[in-house]
Amino acid sequence: MLLVFLLVVFFGLALAGLPVVWSVLATTVLMIWSFDLGHPLETIFLTFIGGVEPFILIAVPLFIVAGETFSRGGVGERIIRFARSVLGFLPGGLGIVTVASCLLFGGVSGSAIAGAAAIGTVMIPALAKQGYSRAFASALIAAAGTLAIIMPPSIPLLVFGYIAGVSVRDLFLAGIVPAVLFGIGLMLVCVWYGIRTGCDRGGQRASGAEIWASFKDAFPALLMPAIILGGIWTGFFTPTESAVVAVIYGLLVSMLWYRSIGWRDLPGLLYSAFLTSAVVMVVVGATAALAWVITVEQVPAIMMEWTQALADNRWTFFLLINVFLLLLGIFLEPLPALVLTAPLFVPLAPLYGIDPVHLGLVMTCNLAIGLYTPPVGGTLFVAAKIGQVGMGDISRALIPLFLVSLLVLGLITYVQALPMFPVWLLR
Repeated sequence: MLLVFLLVVFFGLALAGLPVVWSVLATTVLMIWSFDLGHPLETIFLTFIGGVEPFILIAVPLFIVAGETFSRGGVGERIIRFARSVLGFLPGGLGIVTVASCLLFGGVSGSAIAGAAAIGTVMIPALAKQGYSRAFASALIAAAGTLAIIMPPSIPLLVFGYIAGVSVRDLFLAGIVPAVLFGIGLMLVCVWYGIRTGCDRGGQRASGAEIWASFKDAFPALLMPAIILGGIWTGFFTPTESAVVAVIYGLLVSMLWYRSIGWRDLPGLLYSAFLTSAVVMVVVGATAALAWVITVEQVPAIMMEWTQALADNRWTFFLLINVFLLLLGIFLEPLPALVLTAPLFVPLAPLYGIDPVHLGLVMTCNLAIGLYTPPVGGTLFVAAKIGQVGMGDISRALIPLFLVSLLVLGLITYVQALPMFPVWLLR
């Protein structure tokens, strides 16, 4: 009954247009009052603060600063030029370049919103000029932008690692193959669209000199994911320390190598990153308070009983998780959704012999799809605004991209070796 009340009240408030942080806090308070749980309201404040206190969460604002640095430092344009020189000759080439650019930029910034904005401002007008509809171009940016939270360094995977007590290094390694598979799936849709509409049947191959020149220009930015993953994997620095490395490296590359950011730009850059970080951490704190009430009231135990009654094997269990998180992802951003649901699902994983790293990856992929699922979603709104298209038009254009993403999600969910092979190889 408690869980049903939670879902009904939260979704009701969210659909009514109440901001997420207030929806979560109001649900927490109403649940305590309605069921006379006896928890003093001061507890909400204390668990709110406790939810944002863990040392590892320092990495969240730091990675946001790094992403802001690269998004303002002209890195997106350099990555686009490199991807275009390598892939632009293929059918649907400009769409393929868009997906590849989002994938590469995601490995640099770790932010879906930053990736959609940085790549979208350049590629949506270019796609429209090529003959792609603005609706499809915007939909492609909305879908491809979410690759940033699957490709390491991924903030949601880092947060899941903290909540579940799982190695962040393993989570980052497990994110590489799924991000590439999602990218390939979206690229195939671009090939289909380019051939079907006749707007992009492929162009002339770039020369080796052009490819080398664009690679050299983008190389300092592309090196960052290798530094982050290499440092964590070798134990040279922790995931939290890797965020500091990302900030310092991003500033050095943008200010000294590319010279696209000056000292006068830093206050505005830091202020923008601060605003984004504040919103993220406030929502995480509110969700942590609700998660605490849920845990204290033994909701995970109730969930365990329900799940065992409904799912007698891992296949059905994963199906339930996918359906639930795809729906939840419509209303909640990935971070608060993970904070809320990980304490419910992680204890259930051992019952079905599921590796928690695999579970965390599947959860993150579901919530990434939620970022562009109508009627709400972070990258959906950014792409629609940049492309100047209505929500109905972009939603219709999303259908083939959404279906392909669901197919890839099924592969990642049920073929465990796909995401876990790098982890097993390097453990």
